Amino acid sequence: MDSKSASVLSALRSEIISGMLPGGTRLKEDVLAARFEVSRVPVREALRQLESEGFVVAEKYKGVTVAERSTEVVIELMQVRRGLEVLAAQLAAQRCGGEQAAELRAVVRLGRSEGEAGHISQLPPLIREFHRLIARASGNSLLETLIDRFLDQTAWGFEQEIEERVESSWNDHGAVAAAILAGSPVQAGLLMEEHILKDETIYRRSVNR
Repeated sequence: MDSKSASVLSALRSEIISGMLPGGTRLKEDVLAARFEVSRVPVREALRQLESEGFVVAEKYKGVTVAERSTEVVIELMQVRRGLEVLAAQLAAQRCGGEQAAELRAVVRLGRSEGEAGHISQLPPLIREFHRLIARASGNSLLETLIDRFLDQTAWGFEQEIEERVESSWNDHGAVAAAILAGSPVQAGLLMEEHILKDETIYRRSVNR
């Protein structure tokens, strides 16, 4: 995928995840091409990738629309992601954070600071960066690729609940990071599982309101 397609893909994915483009929104190639000042080719490639990731649906005669969020699918994704991230935390701890150790400390520090300052909009990308850093620190490239995809998909169904998670989320992240940096695989895995289970509970509660 070239840089133009990747840029369109990143922008559209972020807008879908944040809710700026809600389910059912029609995505017209010509309109998007004009908006991003590109030809239809990069837009078409971006939409195909979004379809493969489950963010949009392409139907004959109807065109492309943003997919409707499914509660059941989000929960299933979170359950699978939990297993992957527990493994990533354990592997990262075996390497004491590897080359990502300093970055882990920094993102936890920044996340806590932004949360205390009430900068809610800054937190979702920092949360995803924290989890991506752990995946990278695992030293397993396949695991990193899988987690990266699951993070985007679960964020789509869950980022709207960010305010409820601000304080507990960064306390959890700090504890997980500390276990990884201390080289404690068992503790890191248990803390990561506890953290993501907590997220699942918050999500289930939110959809049952």
